[in-house]
Amino acid sequence: MIQVSTIGLDIAKRVFQVHGVNQAGAVVFRRQLRRTEVLKFFAKLPPCLVGLEACASAHYWGREIVALGHQVRLMPPTRVKPYVKWGKKSDKVDAAACCEGVTRPSMSFVPIKTVESQGALMMHRARQLLVEQRTRLGNAIRGHLAEMGIVAAQGQRGLAALLAMVSHSEDTNVPAVIRPVLQVLVEQWHSLAPQIAALERQIIAWHKSNPDSLRLATQPQFGPIRSCRAPWSPPRATPPGSTTRASSPPGLASCRGRTRPAARNASGASPRPATAICASSWWLPPPG
Repeated sequence: MIQVSTIGLDIAKRVFQVHGVNQAGAVVFRRQLRRTEVLKFFAKLPPCLVGLEACASAHYWGREIVALGHQVRLMPPTRVKPYVKWGKKSDKVDAAACCEGVTRPSMSFVPIKTVESQGALMMHRARQLLVEQRTRLGNAIRGHLAEMGIVAAQGQRGLAALLAMVSHSEDTNVPAVIRPVLQVLVEQWHSLAPQIAALERQIIAWHKSNPDSLRLATQPQFGPIRSCRAPWSPPRATPPGSTTRASSPPGLASCRGRTRPAARNASGASPRPATAICASSWWLPPPG
């Protein structure tokens, strides 16, 4: 059996690279693995420490390798970069950097997400994507009509007037040559509304079934969308053994910017629980 204590894994879509060392730091193996060979390879090894960058599909591979009895640590790519040796960047170099960086006491690690947490976050990301697409379509419709001298007021009312103008073929304000093009954009804009509403219903249903999300929604500025995303957004990477709370996850960025200046009021008193949650982390106050 191969005597290996630490492995650096560089993941990809099809070809993976592993770099293993023993307890003395001597290189035991460097090899490429096909996607179908990765789990078979780790199943044959004794339990060891595996380090890989927290990039696309890293959480999946982390869960699968942990199930085989190994200890897996995900690292932010920016924290692994200092351990990349000089020379041409390659998969071998990246795997060696992961192997070296995972053993450093100052390295920060990213918690491995569960399937449930990834699914909850995907609902929010899918909704955000559709909202952004609808905004782009509205801006495109406004821009195209502005080129023809047709403008409307800002906001939903102005956009609704432009959409109605394009949809009605009897309206002579829109040139006939551009109406078929704009009608395609208008139809796509309208099709996004029910899709966004369907995702929001799923998010609200999940929110009502999660006690942490319900408790967080009782705080000011936290509605169902924001409060049900926060518990599934992991803290930012912190060194092992650190007692410092992580800062707010990406989902709370807008709230964090407004509440941090209010961390202390004029009298020097401590912030309210709502401010503390929003400004520092998603950790919830104890019930009651």
